[in-house]
Amino acid sequence: MLVWYRKGSLALGALVFVWIVTGFDMNGRSVWIKDPNLSPVNETQMFLYDTFPPEFLWGVGTSAFQVEGSQRKDGKGPSIWEYFIQSPLRAGSMTDDDSSDSYTFLEKDLSALDFLGVSSYQFSISWPRLFPTGVVTAVNEKGLHYYNRLLNSLLHRRIEPVVTLYHWDLPLTLQEEYGGWKNESLIDIFSDFAMFCFKAFGDRVKYWITVHNPYLVAWQGYGTGIHAPGERQEGAAVYTVGHNLIKAHARVWHQYNKYFRPHQKGFLSITLGSYWIEPNHSKDASDITKCQQSMQATLGWFAKPIHGDGDYPEELKSKFASILPNFTKAEKNHIRGTADFFAFSFGPNNFIPQNMLPKMGQNFSLNLREALKWIKLEYHSPRILIAENGWFTKSSVKTEDTTVIYIMKGFINKVLQAIKYDKIDVFGYTAWSLLDGFEWQHAYSIRRGLFYVDFNSKEKERIPKSSALYYKQIIQENGFPMKESTLSFQSRFPCDFFWGMAESVIKAESAASSPQFRDPNLYLWNVTGDGLFRQVKGVQLKTRPAQCTDFVSIKKQLELLSKTKITHYRFALSWSLILPTGELSSINRQVLRYYRCMVSEMIKLRISPVVTLYYPTHRSLGLPGPLLQNGGWLNQSTIQAFRNYAEVCFQKLGDLVKFWITINEPNRLSDIYNNSSNDTYQAAHNLLIAHALAWHVYDEKYRSFQRGQVSLSLHSDWAEPANSFIDTHRKAAERFLQFEIAWFSDPIFKTGDYPVAMREYLRHKNSKGLSRSALPHFTSEEKKLIKGAADFYALNHFTTRFVIHEAKNGSRYEFDRDVAFLQDFTYLNSPSRSAVVPEGLRKTLNWIKKRYGNTDVYVTASGIDDHSLNNDELRKYYIEKYVQEALKAHHIDKVKIRGYFAFKLTDEKAKPRFGFFTSDSKAKPAVQFYNRVISSNGFPLEPSENVCDSPMEKAPCALCLSLTLKGPLIFFGCCLFSTFLLLMSIILFHKRKRRKWYWAKNSQPVCTPVKTRYKNVLNQM
Repeated sequence: MLVWYRKGSLALGALVFVWIVTGFDMNGRSVWIKDPNLSPVNETQMFLYDTFPPEFLWGVGTSAFQVEGSQRKDGKGPSIWEYFIQSPLRAGSMTDDDSSDSYTFLEKDLSALDFLGVSSYQFSISWPRLFPTGVVTAVNEKGLHYYNRLLNSLLHRRIEPVVTLYHWDLPLTLQEEYGGWKNESLIDIFSDFAMFCFKAFGDRVKYWITVHNPYLVAWQGYGTGIHAPGERQEGAAVYTVGHNLIKAHARVWHQYNKYFRPHQKGFLSITLGSYWIEPNHSKDASDITKCQQSMQATLGWFAKPIHGDGDYPEELKSKFASILPNFTKAEKNHIRGTADFFAFSFGPNNFIPQNMLPKMGQNFSLNLREALKWIKLEYHSPRILIAENGWFTKSSVKTEDTTVIYIMKGFINKVLQAIKYDKIDVFGYTAWSLLDGFEWQHAYSIRRGLFYVDFNSKEKERIPKSSALYYKQIIQENGFPMKESTLSFQSRFPCDFFWGMAESVIKAESAASSPQFRDPNLYLWNVTGDGLFRQVKGVQLKTRPAQCTDFVSIKKQLELLSKTKITHYRFALSWSLILPTGELSSINRQVLRYYRCMVSEMIKLRISPVVTLYYPTHRSLGLPGPLLQNGGWLNQSTIQAFRNYAEVCFQKLGDLVKFWITINEPNRLSDIYNNSSNDTYQAAHNLLIAHALAWHVYDEKYRSFQRGQVSLSLHSDWAEPANSFIDTHRKAAERFLQFEIAWFSDPIFKTGDYPVAMREYLRHKNSKGLSRSALPHFTSEEKKLIKGAADFYALNHFTTRFVIHEAKNGSRYEFDRDVAFLQDFTYLNSPSRSAVVPEGLRKTLNWIKKRYGNTDVYVTASGIDDHSLNNDELRKYYIEKYVQEALKAHHIDKVKIRGYFAFKLTDEKAKPRFGFFTSDSKAKPAVQFYNRVISSNGFPLEPSENVCDSPMEKAPCALCLSLTLKGPLIFFGCCLFSTFLLLMSIILFHKRKRRKWYWAKNSQPVCTPVKTRYKNVLNQM
């Protein structure tokens, strides 16, 4: 533990120290202490693909009042809830026909259990159905027969019953005559009822629950009044009710332990419910203390007496000393340890109403795993049964409850993580609930069932929702077994594989930024303190012609590229800089020289250029001003302008550039041309023709001697049905791919025309009056021009979208598709909520192969935003997993993937941060990781020397690269150093001459002959 904290910040260390010296035990509080160095891609924090223990109890639950119905049938007595909901103060009302009527349709419930394949079923016994007045006298035989029939049917199906004695439906008579749970007399009455149930049913029941969620019984029934009996009283009454419920539970546990456990061999507990809460500031001790107090005020209120030391939490005792009842020493001993396992409820009822919960200024969370860790630490690692878990939908949702699937998936996986990583002993999970039913204060305004029930129908059929299908799958697979997409894959790419980095538009400098090497004069600066340069007369330096590295931005780019091991670098030219007016008469030759310099210097580093001619973004169309003013891509004159621009680039740079991208992501220009769908489709139409013209220019005039290749790059994120059990979602996902990718790729790689499915869907919407959209038509000549106008398939892939069908009315591109997107937070997500779904890349590559044949494919951009500047673990994880999926596509699926370009080289100054280098040119750790992947040419089984290195070629040494890149600076330094030596030599010469002259003038004897003295002086000089 001490070692773990040393890795954290000083603030965390101080926090721990404060707790130690102030006497606080760590226990549950330690759950909120987070390691600041914990990686966002740490496997213990990510979705876990694994299975549950073999004997794990997969269950589902209901409660009597919510689903049984038949409230006045066969001698059943009224409960407090029937009276409560029929009050004129309540919005809801209820009749015999409103519920799922499980009392009448028991066989349908049993069929639903068979469908799911559960191993346990949690239900409650209706106290007033067995004893209409609540007092155990003569039992209602028809009610007794119903529960015997239910239990026998469960055992016949080998389904373990988990039986709750009290799930909130107190007989009305006990409320009217005794005041309900405020009266201590109910302890004896409830004990009698429990004893009867043990005798009648205990031979078939292994797991008993005394009370379901006593916190809600006390607080919502007697405090807020939103539950029956609807009393709104001061805190004293609330805590009295809780006090009596604890003692009633303990009494029943001891009776079972003494009289029934020896021969029935069962287990008994009480279901305790809670939310989870996170501090506003994880390093703030006061915020963490508030979280601890909040948990103690809800879960600890009942858990500490029963699962702890027999008494209330100190936080409650100190805060509510005047109204909280006291346990005697004998009562503490009687209550302590009266649970054979910890039954835990974690559902929406524990989170509402939020304004009435002891939130203490902190944040509610659905992190079930953290709540389980808190229970383990506070109560000494008990065995835990998740006795209630699930979520809800609006009443209007019938069977397509996709969001419930995502929430269920997250909850169950958190339980699995708790078992595998935290060693928490969870032995069962109960999904809530089996059927739609009466939802307490919400009545029928929400639904929580796995099976849909039409409450207005006579037969009350149980129709499985998507969540039922999903839960059935989890039960069958016993969790989340490893998928092929989650398995690592070791292999290499071919030696000619392109390992690249992608960048957006590089803005050219109009003139070199280093002119000093063309001036032969030497200057001294600030000699007299005036800040001026003064020429050193008589000193002439060697000059040289201007060099490409005199451009500061090129030098900076090369310095960054030299730190990578990429073989190719993709960047975009600026059309508006090369041809400011869009006309050939306005060619900016200085800008072309800059780009030629950029390319030639890259080649010296043995990095091949992949050049994009046109790179529009949602911020800027990137068109020359006059073209933009004339309508941009809605004006057909832009087509010819682009063709001319492309030819200029082929002429001036084509001898150096062998891979061209004409247009980057033309299928994303719908974000700009969005006034109407017809604008969108016309702009796309013109873009396709412009690309085709550029390709044909290259093919007819330059390919024969430049021997390059040309294509365009399409944004190609994968689409998954948000709910794989719903046919409309599957169709929506395929429709998204048609409208997003095939829209451009079908004309080029398949038919010369737009996808048939796209045209047919638009015609269908037009016939229904839902849209006026229409795709333009290509002439026969245009179809011939466009079909086959690409030498390879280039795609930009970043994430996977989870798609649902959502009918939309209107003539806009995004409405024509009839799709909407959901976010599945069980996947790892970037700060901008881009999901990390590596298998999506492989599925995209296979979709392309299936649709367009086995053409060469290049992933020309793929990356993720990662806010970290010093430890971009998310980016490293992304690169590793996505490259592995590309490897699978190549080796297993035989897709001809020829290259992978990571996006992008440098961060923009504003977020999101996609760069491998910061905006101030500092390398992030992902650079070294990507270099290792490139050096290994993938992920070989055993690291070894790169087998692709040619023995006849040697990589340029680092010193040589440094000398090449920093040559001008080194030259300038040498000049300064030479000048310094020259000046020092002159100074020393004159100083020495002066000294000799002075010595000769004053030396003795004065009678030395003149000729001799002159000779000696000359010799010395």
